[in-house]
Amino acid sequence: MKPLPISYFAERTSLMRALLEELVALESPTTDKSAVDRLGLRLRAEAERLGARVEVLPRSKVGDILVCRWGGGPGGLLLLAHMDTVYDIGTLASWPVPSTPEELHGPGFMDMKGGIVLALEAVRALLKTGTMPNREVTLLLTSDEETGSLHSRAVIEAEARRAGESGGMVFCLEPAMSSGALKTWRKGTGDIYLQTRGVAAHAGVNHELGRNAIEELAHHILSAQRLTDYAAGTTVNVGLVSGGTRTNVVPEAAQAEIDFRILNPSEIQRLQAWVDGLKPVLAGASVSARLELNRPPMPRDERMIASFEKARAIGAQLGLALEESGTGGGSDANFVAPLGVPVLDGLGPLGDGAHSQREYIRVDSLPERAALLAALMHLW
Repeated sequence: MKPLPISYFAERTSLMRALLEELVALESPTTDKSAVDRLGLRLRAEAERLGARVEVLPRSKVGDILVCRWGGGPGGLLLLAHMDTVYDIGTLASWPVPSTPEELHGPGFMDMKGGIVLALEAVRALLKTGTMPNREVTLLLTSDEETGSLHSRAVIEAEARRAGESGGMVFCLEPAMSSGALKTWRKGTGDIYLQTRGVAAHAGVNHELGRNAIEELAHHILSAQRLTDYAAGTTVNVGLVSGGTRTNVVPEAAQAEIDFRILNPSEIQRLQAWVDGLKPVLAGASVSARLELNRPPMPRDERMIASFEKARAIGAQLGLALEESGTGGGSDANFVAPLGVPVLDGLGPLGDGAHSQREYIRVDSLPERAALLAALMHLW
């Protein structure tokens, strides 16, 4: 059977836009549990209106997680999305750029409430036309993606494994690349927390007795920056530095937070070796560090290539010429790839400016991406 055409969804563009504007008006910063839960209540009602079996997974520190299911059977399809945004309550009221008939401007349109609307619209269309796949479809709505998914990672991995049984698939509804390309690779993300200790002293009376922790830290900052290897796809960025108490005190303590991104999983061993090999430069000073990998890499391996080629063939039936690309930013799809479950990312709407006051999506991308998602679900 042929997939539902883009024209079918184009007739519902105004309805998709209205729902999306309603969701964006329900501002949902990760750090405000009550706000995310308000959005969750609205989305639960929408999913149940479409006949979903909705399970609410309570969380004490972040918003509750929603698991919405349709159908049954092995080899399921998992639609992966998050409800939280990086924007504080009140951001929408002061947004500098108004929406137009062609573009929706505001906090969370692109990242990633647009993707949630596409998921609901695709499910609605398949249900109405009797073309829902003969397998379980799950829409997972998490609540803390923007802060690392610490409270939802276990659920993401469990649902991905469940979907992966007997040839299942995961579709991540993060926004597309600005060109419309799907994301077939993502770098892994993590942090290194670096601390140095020195000896405090009066900067004027007995400076020679002090050991400057900031000076010690400076040596290791330069060393950390040199860990960047563009050829290997690894970047290391010292992003936060602090230390000392007053200018007339030789600082006793200093610290730095270092962001790293890796494309090759083996690079984590090189970075860990640097951490393990740290030694103080100044006599009487000390240095310590710990490395935390938040999201593992999502490599463009044979499984990913095969998944994209299948998606491209399905997209061609809609008249879409799908392309692929990748990014240094992480998503919850990073947690899926190491499990051996096929995943495609970047199935959300087209736009730009995520995490800034330039964030927007193209309205004309809504029917195209809804049609694509429905086709992938129906024909996979």
